[in-house]
Amino acid sequence: MIASLLSIRDLDRAGIERILAEAAVFQKDGPRITRKYPTLRGKTVVNLFYEASTRTRTSFELAAKRLSADVVNFTAGGSAVEKGESLKDTARTIEAMGVDLIVCRHASSGAPHRLHEWVSAGVINAGDGMHEHPTQALLDLYTMRQHFESFDGLRVAIVGDVLHSRVARSEIWGLQTMGAEVTLVGPPTLMPPQAEGWGVEVTPDVDAVLPKADVVYLLRMQLERMDAGYVPTLREYARLWGLDAARAAMLKEDAIIMHPGPMNRGVEIAADPAELPRSVITSQVANGVAVRMALLYLMLGGRDARAEVPVE
Repeated sequence: MIASLLSIRDLDRAGIERILAEAAVFQKDGPRITRKYPTLRGKTVVNLFYEASTRTRTSFELAAKRLSADVVNFTAGGSAVEKGESLKDTARTIEAMGVDLIVCRHASSGAPHRLHEWVSAGVINAGDGMHEHPTQALLDLYTMRQHFESFDGLRVAIVGDVLHSRVARSEIWGLQTMGAEVTLVGPPTLMPPQAEGWGVEVTPDVDAVLPKADVVYLLRMQLERMDAGYVPTLREYARLWGLDAARAAMLKEDAIIMHPGPMNRGVEIAADPAELPRSVITSQVANGVAVRMALLYLMLGGRDARAEVPVE
């Protein structure tokens, strides 16, 4: 298994399949994992987060603790970063403490890659700028696997602010690795210029895509990253590209609705579609713990979860 995960492209199809299989073992008793395993006892995992996060940081913390690892949560606020300490100096400080794995989120694209160059510990990219978020893609693939037998030929529509989304890039490359067909939908101003070269279909016509999609993946409008008028108004965006009740009614019977969170209700998704049985947004959050447990287990434990005996 890989020692670090900086991009979803660090994994081939077999590697992704192994992570998904191990996650299913941990989750065999249900989505909420309450058992504790001794696998990573004596290992130390540092959550190094330079950006605010609820789902990802908490999910990694729970995953590591379920595997009996020691967890240290480091946030920029209240640390030496406020005094001007650089990422490199922080990395060296953490390295000197003898940690085994660093989970890094940073506002700058490429920061986890630089961190990887400076430390001997493994590094997991938990989201870097507008670049990637590989573990989000893994938990989303796991969620899709729960509803569809195969990724081959699966039609996934990714709708919204692709330009500023690190989730979208990992999602696209992960889905393509697994054999799915991806369509990007949204205003041209929120599509990266290079998207045409990613092997995906690109269209602004959401109403033409929805009836054909197996998965509708809605992206959050990254308002905090926008420094210009990419859309006239949020109300206009919701009218033209948001998933409301009428558009949800266009979906195939077995199609599912996904969102990486947090949702801007009334913008990319209305309140009613978010609560439909076909909406698996809550499942994505629950699945995140299992998938991150599987990843930590394979990176630091290296055994087969089927042989693991939980702590009673």
